[in-house]
Amino acid sequence: MFSNNESLSLLISFLSLFIQTPPLPEINVNEWWGPRHLKSIQDTSIRPFVVEFNASMIADLRHRLRNTRQMTPPLEGTGSEYGFNTNEIPRWLRYWAEEYPYQDRVVEINKYPQYKTNIQGLDVHFVRVIPKVPIGIEVVPLLVLHGWPSSYLDFYALIPVLTSVSPHRDFVIEVIAASLPGFAFSDGAVRPGFGVDKMAVVLRNLMHRLGHKKFYTHGADWGSVVMSNMATFFPNEVLGYHSSMPTIFSPLQAFARIVGDYFPSLVVRPEVADRMYPLSNFLSKIVRESGYFHLQATKPDTVDIALTDSPAGLLAYFFEKISVGTREYYQHRADGGLELHYTKEQLVDNLMVYWASDSVATAGRIYADSFSPRYFSLRTDSIQSSVPAWILQAKYEISYIPPWMYKLKFPNLVNETVLDTGGHFLALELPVVLAEDIVRAVVEFRRLQHKGKREEL
Repeated sequence: MFSNNESLSLLISFLSLFIQTPPLPEINVNEWWGPRHLKSIQDTSIRPFVVEFNASMIADLRHRLRNTRQMTPPLEGTGSEYGFNTNEIPRWLRYWAEEYPYQDRVVEINKYPQYKTNIQGLDVHFVRVIPKVPIGIEVVPLLVLHGWPSSYLDFYALIPVLTSVSPHRDFVIEVIAASLPGFAFSDGAVRPGFGVDKMAVVLRNLMHRLGHKKFYTHGADWGSVVMSNMATFFPNEVLGYHSSMPTIFSPLQAFARIVGDYFPSLVVRPEVADRMYPLSNFLSKIVRESGYFHLQATKPDTVDIALTDSPAGLLAYFFEKISVGTREYYQHRADGGLELHYTKEQLVDNLMVYWASDSVATAGRIYADSFSPRYFSLRTDSIQSSVPAWILQAKYEISYIPPWMYKLKFPNLVNETVLDTGGHFLALELPVVLAEDIVRAVVEFRRLQHKGKREEL
């Protein structure tokens, strides 16, 4: 007899016979995204990079923070339901202008080696930490990618765990934490169409530039979508894919979600059913919380003018999304619940990376270039990838996807880790939990690879 999940999975498999799988899109690994006049003089060296908070930038920033206009008071009896509570903004602006230790924090930001190299016309920024190991210990590469409105700094607390030597395993991890193109100190494209599929090619080429023809990956938020594309395009190069926000968009999974609204047990285990159903709750949350998404997917440059010009606007915009992404119910708190999970320094460090690099606009364009007719026509989520995958799903992540459903995209799904806590910004909130899960995933990926090699002999 089949379980409910297996029965629906069989039905989905049957329906898939009548839905044509799209072909793998043509991939141009040399597509140029920078200024055309620089193509003939491209510098492909790997250059050390140091983040600077120079005196003139700090003076200008402080002036803007100290001269913010009087804000409209929030409505009586509200927390942050209408947006980040304006009664809370002044204390954050005072902290950023008067108390935030600029020079101490830039030292902290620079504690790991950072570099830039030009890939397809774009200077790509990344942190690279290569651990020193004793003889007999293998160093394996892991590319980790953040999302919006995060940055590569999210992974700083994971690095000591990932790069540590353990007597329980014969390898240690080299961490490459890249800034998504257009984010932080990585260049954005100078022409439209640079969606997550194009970013996947650029970042795969980065790994080749660093000497890694095969490597492991981890992604969160947009980073997870980029990594999914990378595993689709280059399945023989990605040794294993770990995601803390698994997502797929396909007609079959949409059909399954609707069926589950009437018969939840067909789709999801009872203990996690409340993460998906009732569907009306999920859709209500998406409508309520995705206004920024629609704006940035259609007219990102308009809002980015305000965010680039006003540090107060940038703070309110980012903090509101971080608050609700951490726990949806924090919308009812005036303070957004931010300091229950993160330090003031962490939150402002992230703002500083965007402000110092002037990357708010180029980062925001990922929505418009990835939620576009061009990208949707590729239907990459309907193309299976043979790459071994491992997913971690936090209690308060934006959405939950059942493992069998994820297997529609990644049939070699190795494991699902389900947390009874944690939100969208897991690398900042629970760094050790996330890092240890990534290590377990790599252990299992390597075991499967060694098993496959033995079977080939």
